[in-house]
Amino acid sequence: MKTINIVAGGPKDLIPDLTGYMAEHILWIGVDKGTVTLLDAGIIPDEAFGDFDSITEQERLRIQKAAPALHVYQAEKDQTDLDLALDWALEKQPDIIQIFGITGGRADHFLGNIQLLYRGVKTNIKIRLIDKQNHIQMFPPGEYDIEKDENKRYISFIPFSEEIHELTLTGFKYPLNKCHIMLGSTLCISNELIHSRGTFSFAKGILIMIRSTD
Repeated sequence: MKTINIVAGGPKDLIPDLTGYMAEHILWIGVDKGTVTLLDAGIIPDEAFGDFDSITEQERLRIQKAAPALHVYQAEKDQTDLDLALDWALEKQPDIIQIFGITGGRADHFLGNIQLLYRGVKTNIKIRLIDKQNHIQMFPPGEYDIEKDENKRYISFIPFSEEIHELTLTGFKYPLNKCHIMLGSTLCISNELIHSRGTFSFAKGILIMIRSTD
């Protein structure tokens, strides 16, 4: 499975141990200060993107020396640094893109990053946002298997579209059968699997799933 891991410049205390996500056939992408986070973890980025306006001159020289492919942009531009990195990643057509360093800090950046998940839905490429406490994904209509994870016990489903049609949850503590969920509903917050695996399905809409620790 081809995986691209992108590390953005969010607070380092919210980023999990990146070495736990290392494997063969993974490309690592640094975004602005996230490139420094990668280097601090002992990971040489395959590509680095950004205007690099949030780093020191010493960090800039370190990145220039270490990163084999550096994409530098002006600070005044129509896309965020992460958006540009995601464009590059999507063009490579991986099986999954995992993005770190996108929670905490500015709320406008975080909400904008949630919107980026929709591009995975449109291109049929899985995108997952990851921090120490949460895994966040977005799904189009369909049926999906889900395995129990004791490190991420709590599972919430939040509408991204105006309506979710026929949401069904099986194997959950609070099951549903073809339930209609409107945007703004908190009905599906903080559920749990009661078996080793379960399924969720829906007929229409776009759904966000968040798996969390307490």
